[in-house]
Amino acid sequence: MFTNFNKAEQKIRYPEDRRWFIGIKPVALVVLLILLMMTVGLAWLQFIVFGLPADPSRSLPPLSPSDPTGFPLWLSLSHWVNFFFLIMIIRSGLSILADHPRLYWNRGCSPSSEWLRFTPIKVPDDRVYTAKEDGRYLNPIIGLPGYRHSVGIARAWHFITVPFFLLNGVVFITLLFVTNQWKRLVPVSWQIIPDSWNVFVHYATFHMPVEPNGFYHFNALQQVSYFAVVFLLAPIAMLSGMSMSPAIENRFHWLPKLFGNRQGARSVHFLVMLAYLAFIIVHVAMVAATGLTRNMNHITVNTDNPVSHMGLYIALGIILFTIACGFLAHWISWQRPRYLQRTEAAINGTLWLNSINKFKPKLYFKQKDISPYFWVNGNMPESEEWKKLAAKKFKDFKLSVGGLVENPVELSLDELKQMGLEQNITMHHCIQGWSGIAEWGGLPIKALVDLVRPRSSVTTVVFYSFGEGLYGGTYYDTHTLDNCLKPESILAWEMNYQPLPEKYGAPLRLRVENQLGYKMVKWVCKIEFLETHEHVGRGFGGKNEDDEYFDLLADT
Repeated sequence: MFTNFNKAEQKIRYPEDRRWFIGIKPVALVVLLILLMMTVGLAWLQFIVFGLPADPSRSLPPLSPSDPTGFPLWLSLSHWVNFFFLIMIIRSGLSILADHPRLYWNRGCSPSSEWLRFTPIKVPDDRVYTAKEDGRYLNPIIGLPGYRHSVGIARAWHFITVPFFLLNGVVFITLLFVTNQWKRLVPVSWQIIPDSWNVFVHYATFHMPVEPNGFYHFNALQQVSYFAVVFLLAPIAMLSGMSMSPAIENRFHWLPKLFGNRQGARSVHFLVMLAYLAFIIVHVAMVAATGLTRNMNHITVNTDNPVSHMGLYIALGIILFTIACGFLAHWISWQRPRYLQRTEAAINGTLWLNSINKFKPKLYFKQKDISPYFWVNGNMPESEEWKKLAAKKFKDFKLSVGGLVENPVELSLDELKQMGLEQNITMHHCIQGWSGIAEWGGLPIKALVDLVRPRSSVTTVVFYSFGEGLYGGTYYDTHTLDNCLKPESILAWEMNYQPLPEKYGAPLRLRVENQLGYKMVKWVCKIEFLETHEHVGRGFGGKNEDDEYFDLLADT
């Protein structure tokens, strides 16, 4: 199973502690209880006091020539394609969640402020505990790709499948409205609300209402449910996902505010996933309970035949195909991860480069917004050089800036400080999912660029660290020269108006605010200007890109 992992990778991918834990804040339980009382509780109260309401399915209007009959091939294909991609998205999303298994409604992500956590670990206060340590193991049967610290591969699957999921939705909705099939899903009267409630009361109190033939009619609750899944859940999933993008959040601060803040968007994204799962479970259960063979014929072969098993066989084949693809995806994840990384870069890297990567960050946060807690991440430097520099408060530190430049230089901290100071209060977006707001003060990278004068062929800037990567070796990352010249891109020696603490990257920490946190190299010791990222490391643009298959462009 682990033949492609070395010993260091095995220790991290398959840790001894694989416990899971569900911890939910009492206030969240109260909210859940209120929701249950307002739905199932009210349904039972109505049943006990007034009895069952009238079943609206008994008085459905007669079918007119303009009403849809059956399920055309495009609808059947879209239904099953949607199922396939949704399973892939949910499984990869669970692996992403496992890398920071805590959900918040606040922007700062302080330990113990989460409303829901899936880890038994309480953040210790007697040592430096990194966000990387907080990730949990996830069984590959449940998550894609599974194991621990595989967020780069999980994101690759997530972002490869999401565009096709959305494209399938666009095709489905377009064909829905150019045919009469829209009548199945879109309510045309407010009567749908009391009717769907009446049907819900039947189900909630374990009384089956009259089941209309789905080949011609859905009952009121079915119609409302399908409408919500297509026209509410999908847009909310898309908008909440976009709200977690640093490039979008730093340019359009109003978007995450639709969900309260960036972490609110992450929590809503998770709740939407639960809603999809609940829908799938209930939907499949009702399909089976109301005539599995007939219903499978409806949605797979477009016939209203209660006897033939053809539709059921095709549906089982699709489900088995989806399961087989799950095994194949797991194999690709660990045997051909570079192909996966390159595919994701070809699809989304190209898309982001020509869209959200062009956004310029805008300052928004104030001093009052600074987070009381900021997660630590990365391996602290262990080199004797860094330790000696740290012991003298980096008075002897010299930043080496070279490569394809006309004026290579070595600059001390004092010399850098004499070149200027820019102070920005920004939100840090970690690839694992946590965020934090802090003030950063330092030198605009543009001032450094103006000093060293890169050659015209330069497109890439490499930042090297005193620290090491997850599996050893010098940590580094690259940025396009264009991103380094964007507003708020600085080399910071200050955090929250104090000298930059060692655990957060002293003597220098990079800030490029339209990118995810792993691109913000800490403990910067050297900078190089190159023609391309392919000429450094393994050629993928950074230590995490080399070893953990992260994105070269980290706008989302």
